[in-house]
Formats: sequence, structure tokens, C-alpha cells
Amino acid sequence: VQLQASGGGLVQAGGSQRLSCTASGRTFSNYAMGWFRQAPGKEREFVAIISWSGGSTYYADSVKGRFTISRDNAKNTVYLQMNSLKPEDTAVYYCTADRLMGYGSSWSPGYWGQGTLVTVSS
Repeated sequence: VQLQASGGGLVQAGGSQRLSCTASGRTFSNYAMGWFRQAPGKEREFVAIISWSGGSTYYADSVKGRFTISRDNAKNTVYLQMNSLKPEDTAVYYCTADRLMGYGSSWSPGYWGQGTLVTVSS
């Protein structure tokens, strides 16, 4: 499956941004979808995951209550709505996919997009 993320950019602290990721090449609804991020000088970290149907979601503690992951299987697209952004949310955000569902940093998705940069200014 090929993943194309978009929606990154510069946003002020406290603001909102929505990332999108469009998948192609496989049956989108067969895949759990998620987001990881990597901040400058830091290791890559899990952000959020959503199940095939959208009925189950899981978030990293650092974004819980601020970020919302959703999907539209008719459009082969997954979204990450980010609210109340903080400077520490600055990172390259990667869209990911796998046939197997996961529940946090132990999830090891097999497919990765190219990443989109989100910069939160203070």
C-alpha cells in the first residue's frame, strides 16, 4: 500500500492543524492506520492508531485529549486532527498502515508514508 500524507505546515501554539493521508494500492478498509512522529534530535514515537472500521482508536498519552484520529474508507483517507498544539508537537509526522492492529509504541506497521512536517511556534 502506498501512503501520501499532507497538511503539515507552520502553526502557532494553541492552534489547530489537520493532517490527511491517502492510501492506494490495496483495499484500504483491510488496514489499521496510524500516525507516528519524529522530532528533531529525538527518536520516532507512536501518536495514534485507528482500526479497520474506525471503531477502535488508541493514543499516546502526550496527545490524548488534543488529537483525534479518524478515517473515511470511501475516500481511502485517514486524518489526524490536532488541537491545542504545543511547540513540543513540532515533528515530522508519518502516516502508517498494517493489516494487524496495535495498541501503542509496540505496534510495528509495515507501510510508511513520506512524512509531513508540522512546526508549532511559541
